[in-house]
Amino acid sequence: MKKGFKNGRTALLSAGLLIGLAGCATTSSDPRDPWEGFNRGTQTFNDGVDDYFLNPIARGYQWVTPSFVDRGVTNFFSNIEDIRVTVNDFLQFKLKQGGSDGVRFLINSTIGIGGLFDVATELEFEKHDEDFGQTLGAWGVPFGPYLVLPILGPSSPRDAVGLAGDAAMNPTFYINEAAIIWGLTGLKLIDFKADKLSAYRISEEAAIDRYEFLRNAFIQRREYLVHDGNMPLEEEEFLDEEELDENDLDEEKSDE
Repeated sequence: MKKGFKNGRTALLSAGLLIGLAGCATTSSDPRDPWEGFNRGTQTFNDGVDDYFLNPIARGYQWVTPSFVDRGVTNFFSNIEDIRVTVNDFLQFKLKQGGSDGVRFLINSTIGIGGLFDVATELEFEKHDEDFGQTLGAWGVPFGPYLVLPILGPSSPRDAVGLAGDAAMNPTFYINEAAIIWGLTGLKLIDFKADKLSAYRISEEAAIDRYEFLRNAFIQRREYLVHDGNMPLEEEEFLDEEELDENDLDEEKSDE
């Protein structure tokens, strides 16, 4: 049972990568998105799954679930994620942050009753967001072409590999009972969708082209996370600054 679940998850990730590669022949005006034709088709499929299946279930879950229970479920999965956050902290040599995130996990797992209560935040242990895709980026692995994976949504070849690494750091991945694994996976997905319903509506109503909106937002956010908010200047900006400096020097020489 466990083997079947792992094979299913691996097949899903592999399918996304293979389908993305199959879309290489499509063209795009954006060099970051050479597979735009296929990606748009995949997003249409994902939007259909959301509109006709996942979002209705998420709205029902939100309607019948008391807010404190909903918050507890979100906290529980967030606490499990702190394991991979801590591991990726250390893989990126963020030793102080890794220690803080490790203590955060221990506090919420014990005093917070298995993560149902976010006691660590109340004690001013900041929540961080690190994953293996970011770690690969910190190690110099390029982002690659934008890629939309079936069900999983916006990604890239680097982040798709990162998903597999993160799965290996998730303790639920090693549970032997398939029913428990699928139950937890389904609950996490529905809880995530319920928390993002308002953002989904905004992206539908506010964006002229929702596909471009999601693509640009995803790429910018991933680069922001990889660089911890310290975005490097583009080479063109450096060239412009050098040209300005040279012009200033020429003007000073002419004044003399």
